[in-house]
Amino acid sequence: MKLTRPARRQHPETIIALIDVVFFLLVFFMLIGRMDATSPFEVSPPVALTGSDMPAGGITISVGADGVLALDGLETDRGTLEQRLSAQLASDPDLLVRVNAHKGAALRHVLPLVAAVEQMGARDVVLVVTPTPP
Repeated sequence: MKLTRPARRQHPETIIALIDVVFFLLVFFMLIGRMDATSPFEVSPPVALTGSDMPAGGITISVGADGVLALDGLETDRGTLEQRLSAQLASDPDLLVRVNAHKGAALRHVLPLVAAVEQMGARDVVLVVTPTPP
């Protein structure tokens, strides 16, 4: 009687080494890469070192530090402000709109307001800034 040995099975390739390599590559690229979104062009914020006089005429929208709104010195809510502003822009499309925001006002109060003013058809929106002292 002749006994035959069963055929020797090949060990399956272990992927543990491959997982280690992928993990090290992931960590490497996380360390050298930037995690924030970058702009496709260079962005430099404006500095108000000098300025020019504000143009005459137009209306002024004021934004307080806590987001309170006023139109030409009269405190108002967002809906009333938009109604009055759209009525004025309908009668005079060349109306200059100045946005005077407090330096502590959050952008979430200012930017949507400027976008709404532009959507109403305002051609010129001026952001009021204060020059830094010399």
